[in-house]
Amino acid sequence: MRILHAVEFYAPSRGGAQEVVRRVSERMAEQGHHVTVATSALPERTTYSMNGVRIEEFDISGNAVRGMRGDTYDYQRYLIERPFDVIMTYAAQQWTTDLLLEVSEEIKAPVVCAPCGYSGLRDPDYRHYFETLPAKLRRLAGTVYHSDSYQDIQFARAHGLPNLHVIPNGAAASEFESFDDRGAVNLRQHYNVKGRLILTVGSHTGMKGHRQTIAAFAIAPIGPATLIVNGDARPGAGCTSSCRRLVRALRRFLDAQGKRVLLLDLPREDLVAAYHAADAFMLLSGCECSPVVLHEAAASATPFISTDVGNAQEIASSTEAGVILPRQARPIRSAARELTRLLREDDRHRAMAAAGRKAWLESFTWEQIADSYLALYGSLVGQGSRTAAL
Repeated sequence: MRILHAVEFYAPSRGGAQEVVRRVSERMAEQGHHVTVATSALPERTTYSMNGVRIEEFDISGNAVRGMRGDTYDYQRYLIERPFDVIMTYAAQQWTTDLLLEVSEEIKAPVVCAPCGYSGLRDPDYRHYFETLPAKLRRLAGTVYHSDSYQDIQFARAHGLPNLHVIPNGAAASEFESFDDRGAVNLRQHYNVKGRLILTVGSHTGMKGHRQTIAAFAIAPIGPATLIVNGDARPGAGCTSSCRRLVRALRRFLDAQGKRVLLLDLPREDLVAAYHAADAFMLLSGCECSPVVLHEAAASATPFISTDVGNAQEIASSTEAGVILPRQARPIRSAARELTRLLREDDRHRAMAAAGRKAWLESFTWEQIADSYLALYGSLVGQGSRTAAL
């Protein structure tokens, strides 16, 4: 099949949406399909073909509410005129989806939208956007949701949208199925990791709970330990500066307990090693849809603690690998208490680690997930999920 995936940002940009689309696209290309990704132009991008996936850049930014800048007409003509067999646009409230919805009736290929959570659903600025969205989505061939219970699929059901499909997120077998323990040992040595290792992963947007995680780690009575906060830690990026200030302010308190906090932006290989080396994973985020990082924690046999955000509760239930903090609880004290309990109860820790790993292998590898997308695409073009590339 000739497949187009549209997403606001794509590799080398990093983030949850980028990871989902990259993993699914590369798996499909590996199986012989012609896959193109339409995405924002990035000055740091040096290649327009990655692992069999073609990248088509557009110098566009914004969305239907904030306004859009750039070659919007060229993108819409591209969607209408290029001979794709199926198109999937990933995440609402950004230009690749909002511009597509304006011209969907002119596009010949069946179109699927994965809304990815609707972060602005209760934002007054987006009221008109969501009032008009159901009619636009009804014109598509279907919509894809990562959860059977989160607000985006509830919105679809409330408005009677047809052709709803649930396809979860996951983690890559190529990275997590087998692992040499020397990688974890080398990571601990290279970054001078002392005691227990706690990991959190997320861009420094200010919404991923980094400061809350640092504070919870600081007050948890767990003895000598190291917290790795992994994300884009460039000076001035998002909450990077405030995180650094907090670590400096807590330094004496941390030192007295034998604790360290490392703000890092690890290469992917080292990050995978960190997942495997970690004793626990924490996600105290305030804004998620279906956090890929929780699946990666489960895949690495690392029990996780998370706020009740996105479909984290659903992931914890399906993997039996996580603890979800009550919504009414103070996240810092609650997270510190749960982290302490998790690290003290060895039998429970081992059971959660094993359950998460098993659930991931059975249901949540990117390979299985990409095949679910392919099955959907194949049904839409009437050729079956294993259609040969044209």
